[in-house]
Amino acid sequence: MKQRYLFLIGLVVSIVLAPSCNEAKTDKVKEQKKPADDFEYIAEQFADLQILRYQVPGFEELTPQQKELVYYLYEAALCGRDIIYDQKYKHNLAIRKTLENIVNTYTGDKSTPEYGKFMEYVKRVWFSNGIHHHYSNSKFLPEFPKAYFTELVAASAAEGFPVSPSSPEFASLTGIMFDPAIDAKIVNQAANIDNVAESANNFYEGVTQKEVEAYYAKFTEGKGTKLPEYGLNTKVVKENGQVTEKVWHVGGMYTQAIEKIVFWLEKAIPLAETPEQKDALEKLVKYYHSGDVTDWDVYNTAWVKDVKSQVDVVNGFIEVYLDAIGKKGSFESVVSFKDLKATERIQAISAQAQWFEDNSPLFPEHKKEVVKGIEAKVITVVVESGDAAPSTPIGINLPNNNWVREEKGSKSVSLGNIVHSYNEAKTKGSALDEFGCDEKVIKRIKQYGALASDLHTDMHEVIGHASGKINPGVGTPDKTLIQYASTLEEARADLVALYYILDPKLIEIGVMNTLDVGKAEYDSYIMNGLITQLTRIKLGDEIEEAHMRNRQLVAKWAYEKGKPENVIEFFQRDGKTFVRVNDYTKLRALFGELLKEIQRIKSEGDFMAGQSLVETYGVKVDQVLHKEILERYAKLNLAPYSGFIQPKLVAVYEGEKIVDVKVEYPKDFTEQMLEYSKNYSFLPVYN
Repeated sequence: MKQRYLFLIGLVVSIVLAPSCNEAKTDKVKEQKKPADDFEYIAEQFADLQILRYQVPGFEELTPQQKELVYYLYEAALCGRDIIYDQKYKHNLAIRKTLENIVNTYTGDKSTPEYGKFMEYVKRVWFSNGIHHHYSNSKFLPEFPKAYFTELVAASAAEGFPVSPSSPEFASLTGIMFDPAIDAKIVNQAANIDNVAESANNFYEGVTQKEVEAYYAKFTEGKGTKLPEYGLNTKVVKENGQVTEKVWHVGGMYTQAIEKIVFWLEKAIPLAETPEQKDALEKLVKYYHSGDVTDWDVYNTAWVKDVKSQVDVVNGFIEVYLDAIGKKGSFESVVSFKDLKATERIQAISAQAQWFEDNSPLFPEHKKEVVKGIEAKVITVVVESGDAAPSTPIGINLPNNNWVREEKGSKSVSLGNIVHSYNEAKTKGSALDEFGCDEKVIKRIKQYGALASDLHTDMHEVIGHASGKINPGVGTPDKTLIQYASTLEEARADLVALYYILDPKLIEIGVMNTLDVGKAEYDSYIMNGLITQLTRIKLGDEIEEAHMRNRQLVAKWAYEKGKPENVIEFFQRDGKTFVRVNDYTKLRALFGELLKEIQRIKSEGDFMAGQSLVETYGVKVDQVLHKEILERYAKLNLAPYSGFIQPKLVAVYEGEKIVDVKVEYPKDFTEQMLEYSKNYSFLPVYN
């Protein structure tokens, strides 16, 4: 299940993370002041996307050895970039390289509106790592005529295309790009369909969902609960009538890229800061060679033990959101180092993890007797790649395997400089002023929203994903939550954060000084879950993405269950719809009830109850309300999604030895994408 908390840029910059108005803090955890500068955080805006930039404060203070270590991990991260394209859709690399050849060699007029629309399409493909929207999972289409694409191809270098423009295969690629009916959704989690066959991702080919589930049943039935994540790093295919797997490892599928990743990881190993970090990196290399998921668990066990190193890395096939049945891990990497000062807040929460577990509203049998090994910190990101870029999480909690987390511990991080960049980015217009229910609520969110969001993310990651326990035997094929697992896990983690953000305990431990912080988060969460997140989907669509389903499930369930006491209400003003929280105490109690039920569903593997919750509250959209919200939002000229141009590391050599590493901050998204394609394209267009 996905163990990361996504930042809702656009809406959230102006709603949840509005700048704090001189908020007072306790002495225990003081706000880290960022120096004023003229850094340009916004690079450009197109379609529904905004491209931002972020800085890497503190990099120059790292030792030469740490810088060199970071540089090797940076290279390893970028070497896996092609993998996510191929994982998302088997034609993505061919399409991307076709588009890039036009960008690089087209000799026609580049000043026309049609070429502008072509470049917009190319940048959308780069942003989404393919032709399906990074968030909605639906295929987006070119906004220029198919005939114009033919002209572009004819005026570009024929030898640069990955597929001959005169071939039937090229005609097929063109059809895929322009036909909305072909492979329309990368992930289709609808009920009562074959979720494997109806999803366009490249995790399965020629197999049905029933065949996949039967295939994995033989690995898990009767094997207990301490199981590896079977299928995490494979593609399932049918060969000679038999279901089998193509493993992603050195010598197997994706070997060309994985060999490069391993090359850089091996250069990093001698520079490890601690014996624990060296051990973890060695085990990661072993896993990439073997492709054995038991080696992945061994690596993660070693990784969570490394709590003293300042530099850290996430690298592997990790999150399962792109798989409708939640088995296949998408490649991602995040290279970072610890922000020592900012870590104080999140560690104040992690230090109380056992208290939070003991005082949660869960059934006693679903609570952990001992909460183990939660390492929490704020990190400064150096680079992200794969499924973590250009769109990025703001919090990460790993590893994902439940038994490893319960017995060995986990790491929870907040991406400090990423959040800072989001907060610094200046948006045009104000979604908060448009959708906030009244001036009191708007003022409270502007004053406390930034801290409220930080605390929600901290608790979501640190105590949310780490809370609760799974009953013995749950996790076998007849007791899994399948396509609903990720939504329910994110809902559970959100509810832990929501339940405790209105608890005086947070004042006691010094991370906030008033319960108005919690009220600001309730206002923001309910407004987003019931209204503003609807700007992220097209009129007529249902909600597909797991985080969006989670938020609507939580907000709509609380609204419906609180109706008898009018805990939450919709109302009209000047012909516009608003939502308001009337009773924060009762809403907190409702969050506790839902948390208890979702933990029960997870603990017992109650698929039918989980399906009912998600399908009843998390999927369907009021089309009249949706139309209104889209029309109001369009007038604000805001981009609901944002992602980043990555910083660039440049090694300074004396002979063959690296003596220093410098950070540069590119400003042009197109230039960076073309540079990445030139330097980090290791896979053939079809794998």
